[in-house]
Order: sequence, then C-alpha cells, then structure tokens
Amino acid sequence: MGTPRFDLAGRAIGLLVQRLLKLPPATTRDVTVERDLRIPTHDGQTLLANHWAPAGEAASGVPTVVVRTPYGRTGPLDWLYGRALAERGLHVLTVSCRGTFGSDGDFRAMRHEREDGLSTLRWLAAQPWANDVVLTGSSYLGYTQWAIAADAPVQVKAMVPHVTSARLALAFLRPGRFEMETLLGWSVSTATQERRGNLWRALLGIGRKRVQDAMSTLPLVDADTAALGHAWPFYQECLHHDQNDPYWKNEDHSPTVGDVTVPVSSIAGWYDIFLADQLRDFQVLRAAGRDAHLTVGPWWHAHTGGMAAVLGDTVGWAAAHARGTEPPRKPPVRLFVMGVDEWRDFDEWPPTGSTPQRWHLAPGGALRAGTNPSSPPTSFLYDPAHPTPSLGGPKLEARGAGPVDNRELEARHDVLVFTSDVLDADVEVIGEVTAEVWLRADRPSCDLFVRLCDVDERGKSLNICDDLVKVAPDGITKVTVDLSPTAHVFRRGHRIRVQVSAGAFPRFARNLGDGGPPHKATELRTTAIDVFHDADHPSAVLLPRFLSRPAG
Repeated sequence: MGTPRFDLAGRAIGLLVQRLLKLPPATTRDVTVERDLRIPTHDGQTLLANHWAPAGEAASGVPTVVVRTPYGRTGPLDWLYGRALAERGLHVLTVSCRGTFGSDGDFRAMRHEREDGLSTLRWLAAQPWANDVVLTGSSYLGYTQWAIAADAPVQVKAMVPHVTSARLALAFLRPGRFEMETLLGWSVSTATQERRGNLWRALLGIGRKRVQDAMSTLPLVDADTAALGHAWPFYQECLHHDQNDPYWKNEDHSPTVGDVTVPVSSIAGWYDIFLADQLRDFQVLRAAGRDAHLTVGPWWHAHTGGMAAVLGDTVGWAAAHARGTEPPRKPPVRLFVMGVDEWRDFDEWPPTGSTPQRWHLAPGGALRAGTNPSSPPTSFLYDPAHPTPSLGGPKLEARGAGPVDNRELEARHDVLVFTSDVLDADVEVIGEVTAEVWLRADRPSCDLFVRLCDVDERGKSLNICDDLVKVAPDGITKVTVDLSPTAHVFRRGHRIRVQVSAGAFPRFARNLGDGGPPHKATELRTTAIDVFHDADHPSAVLLPRFLSRPAG
C-alpha cells in the first residue's frame, strides 16, 4: 500500500470538492496512494495507474472503482475520483489510456479501449487488495466502460456512465455534416494536453483564438494544421470516415449494448453533446430486460451538477451492488423538468402519456396550431462568408454552453423566427421533438438548423433544444429534423418560438453549397432559401405535449 496522505492541502481539497459538488460526507480524510503502478496489456505494452484507498483497516474488503482516462492521473482527476472516492471508503484505480501520461504506445482515440480495458481487469483480479469492481466516469471515461461492458468479467458489478455513449465521437460524424467545434477542439486539447503548463493555459484561455480562427480554415482538411502546426490523426479520421464507414466497426460498441448484463445507471444532461445517443443506449438496455436506470438533469457536458450525480451514484448505488447489499431505490427514469425546475420519476423513456401536437410556421413570423390556406414562402440568404453563429446549447466546454438569451441571434437577417401568441395555460413538453420544414434552395446542398426556444414575459428567448441536418434540395423538399429530446414546461404567459436558419458556426462546419465532399470545398457561395408554410407544405414543429403529471 502507499503512504497515508495526511497533508493539510489534500484534506482541504477534499473538503472543497465535497462542498462544491454536495457529495455525501467522507468516512475518512486519511487516504493512501500508490503512483505509477505498471499494468501489462495483451500486446506487451504497459499502462500506468494510480491506486487510491482509505488508510488502514478501512481498506479491507471494500469495492474497487476503475477509472480509465486519457487526461492524466493528477490534478482534477485526483480530486474528483481518486481522493473523493477513497475518502468515501473505496479503492480507486485510475489508469492512463495507451499513449497518454506515461502509458506505452500511441494514443489513437477509441482504438484500444476494449483490449486495454480487459487487460486492466485481468491485472486487477490478481491484486490482493482488489474486490468486486465498479466502473465509472464521464465522457471518454464513460466510453471506456462501454468498450468492455459486454465482455465484463464477473467481478464487475455495476457501471455509471456519465455524458457519454457506446459509440462516442461517431455521434458527430453524420454523412455530409461535421461538428467542427467539438471535433477540432477535442483534437487540439488531446494533442497539447501534456505540454508543460497546459492546464493553466486552458484555464486562462491562452491559445483559444488560434483554435477559433482555425475553424474557419478552408479546406477543412487543413484546420488541424492551422491550429496545431501539423495534422492530427483523430481529426483526419473523422473528416474522412463518417459514422456509417466500416472503418469504425471496432470502435462502435452500440451493437453490443443489449448484451450488457451489468446494472447500469446512466447520468445525462439536457444540453449534453451525447444526449440522444445516451438515451438510445438506455432504451436498448431496457428493451433487453436489463437493470438500467436513467437520470437527466439540466446540465451541459462540463456541468458540476452532472459530476456530483455520477460521484453520488458511484458511492451509493454502484458501491452497494459491489458490496452485495441492497442499493438505494432508484426509479427507472428520473428527469429534471425545466421551466418548473422539478424532478419527476417515470417508468420509461420516452414517458407514456404524451401526445404529439403540431405548431405550424405561419406568415409574418407566427406560430399557431392551425395550417395556413395559402401564403407565399418566407425567404432568407445564407452567406458562408458571414455564417450564422452558434449560440449556447450543447458544447464540449462549459464556456457559453446551455440555455442563453437568443435575442441577438434572432435579430439577424439569416434567422427566421416564428413565435406563438402568449400562452393562456402551461404547455408541458416531455420526450422527442421533431420539426418538419418544407424548403427550396438555389444550391445543390444546404443545411437546415431548427431551434426551439421559450420566450418569457420580458422577451428573453432561451434555447431549449435544436439540431442541424444536411439537405440536398430537389425542388420543394420536405426536411425532417429530430431536435434533441427535452423535458420542459412553457409557462402560462410565455410564448413558444421556433428558429429556422441554415447554419450554426462553429458548432457545425459551414455548408458552402456545392454539394461535394465538405472537407475539400473552398469556394464560398451564397444560398437563397425559401421556407414554405401553406396547406400543401405545412411546416411545423411537433411537440410531445405531456397531458398528465405522474407522482414523483
């Protein structure tokens, strides 16, 4: 075992993390740590790991939490996983992924996580201090859980994936559409994270402008070089291979989600970049009859509320499974309903009891229940030289994420806005949100971005959910957009608003309009777009109107 950590700084950090995240009280502040343990892999490489534990007799017979990460084993990870969980009576093994922070090999995102994860568990089974295992972690750390979940050995008793999915980055690789901000930002972050002083550079925003400028690079294939000075393998792989490409077959673990028999507690956020995929993973588990639970809070990817939830479930629900004791009661589905700011429990996702209600786009920027007998289309121009900006919503980093005031965006000439009358009763929307928009464009390719907003009595317009699809128009074309799911109450006195535009940059790379491969395009072309809203072309947003409140 390691040396007890009696340092005052460590104890102070433990208290700070507890208060910030509102964690359960620590059972001890005396913990031990062994650093740079060597774990052999199936192919002769070595992974480095740290082992945290409560000091003395408190470490005997308690579960082991495994966290596998490409982001290092010191700093915030020490506080959030190693120290925080050890102070709550658990062994913790934090393992650096292949090619990161001293582990052998080259880091190829998503490439080695299954075999390296199974190698880690085989090594762990031979350690005298190891007992039954819990898998936990956020984002990429959650993906490392899914990579081994279907083949997990019997000592794995529970897993708590947070803001993640079984196919991770493939969610951003729909054909013809490229999520620039996330993919380039993460590529630059992982490429530079081991440079001296990088954490402070990131916190101070040093280098952010260079990355932002690089997102405007044409062709897109050169953006990583503009940001880093050289090409980066993961970015190039994402540009050249969409989610349907067999290239990703071994990295896509979504086909095996139904085979996972380990109890799973999924923690998600309404503004998280992986929300839709995480909900699908949960639905697959439930359809297979597995012990699966879902919590969705009002969080974005880097929100501390979600981190508090995953650590709380690890210490309570998951650790109880590993100890063989009765875990705390969890409903199958627990959702935070925005607008009224309350938690509600349900039996499934999406909840039963909702009815799709069509809100039609109408002339003059109206949004109403009925269709329009006849009306000319509403038109706008999209100019990729001055692209419609992205604002709020799902983002990889916390800066600017989540619900924000959209009024400045809605004042632009390239954003159409359709707004309902003032509501005379609450409108509860819980479930999948869809838009059907009829459009015509004068270019062979365009994008369609649709966003749902809640407008309060003062006119403040907060984004609720949205998405973007690539369109190859053929005359007047009906386009379906599956907005991100939500649970929200539009309060009486508020108004419902729908935005329609042709981009959200840099969250999504610009569509230049030529219809060719987006990573090769260089010529900027303005696109004229007509949005139809008559009886023959009834553009609308379909809201899952919830008609009754369950007990929760």
